[in-house]
Amino acid sequence: MALPKVVLQLYPMFPSDGEEGRKAKRPLGNDSDMYHEIVHEWTGIAKAADEMGVWGLGAIEHHFHSEGYEVGPNPGVLNAYWASQVKNAHVGALGYVAATQDPIRIAEETAILDHLTKGKYWVGFARGYQSRWTNVIGQFSDSVATVSDGSDADKRNREIFEERVEMVLKCWTEESVRLEGEHYVAPYPLDTGVEDYPAWKIASEAGAIGEIDENGAVQRVSVVPKPYQKPHPPVMVAASKSPDSIKFCAKHGFIPTYFMTTQGMADLIDLYVDEAAKHGRHFQRGQNQNIVRWPHITKTSEDYDRKLREYDLDIYKNFYGPFFPQFPQGSDDVLVQSMKDSGIFIGGTLDESIKAWKETYEQVPAEYITLIFHWAQQPKDDMLEELSTFMEKVLPELEIPDFAMAAE
Repeated sequence: MALPKVVLQLYPMFPSDGEEGRKAKRPLGNDSDMYHEIVHEWTGIAKAADEMGVWGLGAIEHHFHSEGYEVGPNPGVLNAYWASQVKNAHVGALGYVAATQDPIRIAEETAILDHLTKGKYWVGFARGYQSRWTNVIGQFSDSVATVSDGSDADKRNREIFEERVEMVLKCWTEESVRLEGEHYVAPYPLDTGVEDYPAWKIASEAGAIGEIDENGAVQRVSVVPKPYQKPHPPVMVAASKSPDSIKFCAKHGFIPTYFMTTQGMADLIDLYVDEAAKHGRHFQRGQNQNIVRWPHITKTSEDYDRKLREYDLDIYKNFYGPFFPQFPQGSDDVLVQSMKDSGIFIGGTLDESIKAWKETYEQVPAEYITLIFHWAQQPKDDMLEELSTFMEKVLPELEIPDFAMAAE
């Protein structure tokens, strides 16, 4: 038997005295002194979590959060720095919003990170749901933010996302590529190639075969460097609802990362195993899958309610809620109770937390656990105390099959 691999996923939630305090300090996200303090505190958290034995340290790609909710616009920079500061932990992001990114640039950046970390790196991808920034940064792709509702916008977003992620795979694994998508092509222009390239002669003689045609035009591109891990780093993909996301993960052997309720995940983990088998990938139930939870381990049941109010209610009410209409609406009391009932937030006293986690794992065992805390709204020392308790007292109660041995 083995224990799940724990990923600590953090993005700064600039602290304020609740919703009204956030309004009074507008725009809090522009407070560079606060960010300076937070980004260095972040490194301290990464080091402490590494010492506790977490498997991974994760960041996020979100932009323009002037309210100060999720300030994390460049995960690659953070990953590179953390890799120089920790001893054992893997680093990565959940994740690059592929529909707003150039796939070649993703492939290049992540390959470099894979080398810098000497293979202790994973790549995360997400579809994106925040139109304020995805529509701005992704404008070249005609992309829109969406939820999985089956609409035309949803279908277009998924089409762009899957096209670009598969292009990243090609860039990682093929000597040279010719990318012919509906939303992205390379080289550009595709019909003629890049004509009149001055250094065509040495490229044709020393570069990848087929890059340069007989007229000296660039007809393929060789994306370098290639990753350190072969054929490429592990890939996690954020999933919040759609079976199509799970099927896409299963096709490529990606790790579906479930931002959803226990029941929602229970409906999909077997689908992943079944779909993967169709592509020659044979997983046990829970293997290569990742459950996401927002935990609190408290000294009393009442303190759990307090932490939900002080650390989570603001973002749950004013940010998550508007994007996900399935979230309950109502008074603060109603919202706190809905967090507790969701299963996505999980906690209480140590005994209550162990019971809740064991009940969850009976339904949805997973090789990976991603924990998200609303730090820095929750103070660093308080958060690290909870993480330490989880690693020392809760995690040992969640034994799973040794999937690595089973796969050999």
